[in-house]
Amino acid sequence: MVIEVTRTYVGSIQNQRQVCDGLDSLGDSASKIWNVARWTADRIWDATGKIPDEGTLKSYMKNRECWKDLNAQSSQKVIEELSDAFQSWFDLRHKDPKANPPGYRKHGDTRPRSTVTFKADGFKHDPENNRVRLSKGSNLKESWSDFILCEYQTRPDVDLSEVNRAQNVRAVWNGNEWELHFVCKVELETTDSAGDELAGIDLGIKNIATIAFPDEYVLFPGNSLKQDKHYFTRSEYDTEGENGPSEKSMWARQKLADRETHFYHVLTDTIITECVERGVGTLAVSWPEDVRESDWGKTGNKKLHSWAFDRIYQYLEYKGEICGVEVLKENEWDTSKTCSRCGDDTKSNRVERGLYVCSSCELVGNADCNGAENMRQKITPSPHGEDRSNGCVVVRETGGLSSSRKALCAFRTTQPSTYLFDRESGTFRTREQVLS
Repeated sequence: MVIEVTRTYVGSIQNQRQVCDGLDSLGDSASKIWNVARWTADRIWDATGKIPDEGTLKSYMKNRECWKDLNAQSSQKVIEELSDAFQSWFDLRHKDPKANPPGYRKHGDTRPRSTVTFKADGFKHDPENNRVRLSKGSNLKESWSDFILCEYQTRPDVDLSEVNRAQNVRAVWNGNEWELHFVCKVELETTDSAGDELAGIDLGIKNIATIAFPDEYVLFPGNSLKQDKHYFTRSEYDTEGENGPSEKSMWARQKLADRETHFYHVLTDTIITECVERGVGTLAVSWPEDVRESDWGKTGNKKLHSWAFDRIYQYLEYKGEICGVEVLKENEWDTSKTCSRCGDDTKSNRVERGLYVCSSCELVGNADCNGAENMRQKITPSPHGEDRSNGCVVVRETGGLSSSRKALCAFRTTQPSTYLFDRESGTFRTREQVLS
C-alpha cells in the first residue's frame, strides 16, 4: 500500500553571498509586519479587553504599507503565526497567570531576521537543478520580474526531484546564515505487519519512554534533552535585550528546537526499529486525556507544557504505518497505580516516582515498567485473578514490612535495558555501549 506523508527537508544555500541581502530584507519585513500587528492587537486589547482574531488582523494589516513588502501569502502567514502565539498564551495562562503574551520582534533599534514562508504562488521550484525562485513583495521589487534565486544543496540521501511536490518553502535564519526548509508531500510504500507480538509504551517526563515488550522492558531517559533545555534556555535569558530577544537569543531558541526535533525523531525511529526486530505488530501508547487542562502547580504546569507526548505519538504513528507497526492511542487512566500482575489499584502502591510495590500480591518493580506493562495489557487483557505480568517483574515476599522497608527490598531478576542518547553519534545506544 502507498501512503502520502508530509516531510520537511533542509537545504543549504550555496550562493549565500549573492542572496543574503535580499533574504535579510524579507526577514526584516516579516518582523516589521509582526510588530505592527502586535502593536495593533495591543491597542484593541486595551480598548475592548479582547484580542482581535486572525481575520480581523489580516483585514487591518492589508491596508498597512509594510504588508506589501512580502508576497501576500507570506504576509498572511506572519499573522497566522502571531494568532497561534496568542492562542498558546491563552492556553498557558490558565495554569500560569504570570505567563507573558507574545512579545515584539525587536532588539534595540533593529529587528531580528524572522522566518519567511512562501506558499504556492510565492515560489517556483526547479528540483532538477537544485534552484528555487522566491518572490518579493511589490515594495521591495526593483522591477515587476524581480525575485531571489537561491541555489541549494540537500543531504546526499535526499533527492527533491523524486518528491511529488513542495507545499511551501521557508527561508530560515539559523543564527549564522540563511537556509531553506522544503515542506513536501511524499509517497511511501508501507510493509505488511511487522509481526503478531504486542507491546505497550508509557510516556513520561524523566523517562521519556518506557516500553514493555513481551520479554523485556526498555527505558529511554530524557537526560540529554533536559541538559539541552537548561543550557539553551540559560543562553536565551542571558542574551535577552531590553526591547525583546536579541539575535543570539533567537539563535538559542532555534538551536534548542532543532535539537529537540532531532531527539524525538531518533527516539521514535529507534522504538519502531525495536518493534520490527522483535516482531511487534501492535504498539499501545499511553495517552494522558485532558492532562493539559489540569492544574499541577507552577512547576508541574511548566513541565507539562513542554511535554511532547502528542508529538511523540504523531511520529510513532506515521513511522509505524510505514514499517507495518500499528500504533494505538490508549487512555492511561489508572495505569500508574494498577498492579500489572494482579490488577490491584490501591493508590499507595505507587510508593515513589520510580518504585511500585503491590499491597496485594507483593509485586515489586520499576513504576514506569509497571505502567508500560499495563498499557500492553490494554490490548492483551487477561481474566481477573490470573497472573497478568510478562514475567519480567519479580514478586518478593515482603509481608509485614512497611512501605519504606519494602522499597529497600525492591529488586528484579531482569533489569530493564536502558538506552541513552549519545551526543557524539546522535543516536540511542545501550548503557553498556555508551560507557565503553
